[in-house]
Amino acid sequence: MKFYEYGTENIKTLLFFQATAEPWWIFEPSAKSLADEFHVFLAASDGHDPSQDNDYESVEKNTLEAAGLLREKGITHLDAIYGPCIGGASALRFLVTQDITVDKVIIDSGLTPYKYPKWICRLISVKDYVMIKTVVKNRRLLEKVSPPERWTPEGCDPVNNYDAVFDFLKNHYSSRTIYNAFWSGNNYTMPDPVPPVPTKIEYWYGSLEKKERKGDVKKDTAYMKRNFPQTVFRELDGYSHLEMVICHPEEFRRTAMRFLKEV
Repeated sequence: MKFYEYGTENIKTLLFFQATAEPWWIFEPSAKSLADEFHVFLAASDGHDPSQDNDYESVEKNTLEAAGLLREKGITHLDAIYGPCIGGASALRFLVTQDITVDKVIIDSGLTPYKYPKWICRLISVKDYVMIKTVVKNRRLLEKVSPPERWTPEGCDPVNNYDAVFDFLKNHYSSRTIYNAFWSGNNYTMPDPVPPVPTKIEYWYGSLEKKERKGDVKKDTAYMKRNFPQTVFRELDGYSHLEMVICHPEEFRRTAMRFLKEV
């Protein structure tokens, strides 16, 4: 893991986890959008930064590495964490396994652990692996699944952006990283029972995502209600899975700051 830091002059601190199946720099505009208020630590996960020769291993390792890097910098308290998808899994584990206190957390479509028998979880993991491996090797399929006219970040050229993303997926997003990320994201460990935490939590999901990932959204929100009863749920109108943070950094900032500025 490597930290990219923005707003280093600020007193308030925010840990920004990334999702998988994207290079770390896809999240940089949204991370930077918070840098006028926070010292932002954008955590580039193993296997997602071409400058680092490594593979993603697990949510557990990702969480430990982030906490370790923060301690090296003398951070013993965070004002906020943002975690999308598998980054949301890291954020949840961070809350209940680390001694670095956190005031507020935004979980953006965060993954929660499956409760299925292990053999079913393996079948799901293999299905996910085959699906992702198929997409990352085929530019036309990638553009069909994620049309450039919708999934190009604001201010970016669609061709150049997709060239860069496809280069990462084809040449740097390893088979080991893909399998480990999709296995661990759905099967990471949490304490049982989950200990209560005083952190204020918002859980986001898109209104389109609610239809596209109906079963996952239902499972994940139920987990949050059961284990983090203080969670407030926010449906992002007109958005698919992680579309706001990837493509609309200014709207992301407005939505995040509404929560982060609450007393």
